[in-house]
Amino acid sequence: MTARQITARLSERTTEILRRCYPGERPEDVLEQAAVLKATADGHLDAGGRIKRGIGGRVPGRRA
Repeated sequence: MTARQITARLSERTTEILRRCYPGERPEDVLEQAAVLKATADGHLDAGGRIKRGIGGRVPGRRA
């Protein structure tokens, strides 16, 4: 499966955090880790890091 490319405009604050707090790391990697942490905290991922499926295979939080 090929990942869909998402283009996002970062705020000045996010850019500064990435530059100052994570020098030498790829911003894409840091943002991926942040997304995984947030999805886990919000209960969207199971213990194995896979997206949980709701009733009828629906992804919780996603509109039909």
